[in-house]
Amino acid sequence: MITRRVFVTAALALTALAVVPARAEDKPTEIRIGTQKGGLFPAVRQRHTVEDAFKPLGIEVKWIDFQFGPPLLEAINVGSVDFGFVGDAPPIFAQAGAAKIRYVAAVKSEGNNQAIIVPPDSPIKTLADLKGKRVAFGKGSSAHNLLVVALEKAGLSWSDITPAPLAPADATVAFVKGAVDAWSIWDPYLALAELKEKARVIAFDKHVHKPNAFYIAGSDFVAKYPAVVAKLNTIFAAEGRWADAHREEVASAQAEATGVDIEAIKRFVARSNYQVVPIDQDIVKGQQAVADRFARIGLIPKPVNVSDIVWKWTPGS
Repeated sequence: MITRRVFVTAALALTALAVVPARAEDKPTEIRIGTQKGGLFPAVRQRHTVEDAFKPLGIEVKWIDFQFGPPLLEAINVGSVDFGFVGDAPPIFAQAGAAKIRYVAAVKSEGNNQAIIVPPDSPIKTLADLKGKRVAFGKGSSAHNLLVVALEKAGLSWSDITPAPLAPADATVAFVKGAVDAWSIWDPYLALAELKEKARVIAFDKHVHKPNAFYIAGSDFVAKYPAVVAKLNTIFAAEGRWADAHREEVASAQAEATGVDIEAIKRFVARSNYQVVPIDQDIVKGQQAVADRFARIGLIPKPVNVSDIVWKWTPGS
């Protein structure tokens, strides 16, 4: 027989269960970070800064390397990577494809790490000379954006060249063999081509626009672990300040990790900026210009609004 006292006690217990919300998980067990070849990341990995910051919290760190930005962002989109670093164009293509990503921080480039190059004896002297030429670039990469902007600056359209979308390794072979007339490419491939192939620069990024690079995180990851994303930004901002003051160590770590010629790495590191900053309106405006340009010439299927996927990071938060 159920007494009134038992009934009331049971009812109170059920009520308590109904009003107490389930505790949200506030930290992951692992953070998967996607990086590209080189930069400051080999030094950061050697220093174990990220691991040391998260290990006391019971969070493991896993590093995953990619050849360039688009496959890294696809990995973030499908949930196999949580956080990564890319140039300006890959997030535009990813957003146009409804990828689940967020801009979480930026690095303002000085425009010295990417260029359009030609062989030393090429008759191509100016950007206008690219008309009718076969030009290599990484599809969906920041080098893709550089090529588009450079053609516009020269009064040329995309149809005025023969595009040769190639991943960096394939483009290196094509450039050396003379299978392409020019190549839009970033460091350290740029520095290697300058030193090994005596490649001649006809335009750096800085000659045609102001590029930025970005730290990107998965939208679900940001929503679930905002404090972790803020901590990652803070760590990389500190590592960027360290790298600016320790370029020899950065170069040494990168050369050791990649096997790339140390002289090319030193050139890459010397002309790099590592300072991580929040994404402000000027950065959004510049990135929106990239998106609008791509939409205008049909490189993405529809216009996108960059600010829709910007996550606000306040340093110190």
